[in-house]
Amino acid sequence: QVQLVESGGGLVQAGASLRLSCVASGFTFNTYGMGWFRQAPGKEREFVTAVSWSGVSTTIADSVKGRFTISRDNNKNTVYLQMNSLKPEDTAVYYCARKRSGNSYIDLRSYDNWGQGTQVTVSS
Repeated sequence: QVQLVESGGGLVQAGASLRLSCVASGFTFNTYGMGWFRQAPGKEREFVTAVSWSGVSTTIADSVKGRFTISRDNNKNTVYLQMNSLKPEDTAVYYCARKRSGNSYIDLRSYDNWGQGTQVTVSS
């Protein structure tokens, strides 16, 4: 049974940093790309960033480029999202997801399993 469990969210002030973690189980982690998405109240879920199975290749949304970094540790079955210089507009529930092979990293339909999400709130 595939499980993805996010943690690390919280309430911070603008300019602060947070690191989210997503621990995976129930599948061979080092053969899947992984992604982070977010969903703000009243908005659609949007792509944030993704990483290839090896960790070598990453893709990132323009809205967070230069501030957010994705990484993974295949020995720990964990993918991370380092978020720096947080802004109030980064407030959302953040989800990690497992990517199917051969599809776009950006399209959420490319992902077949999702975590329960972790709330990030950035105050001004």
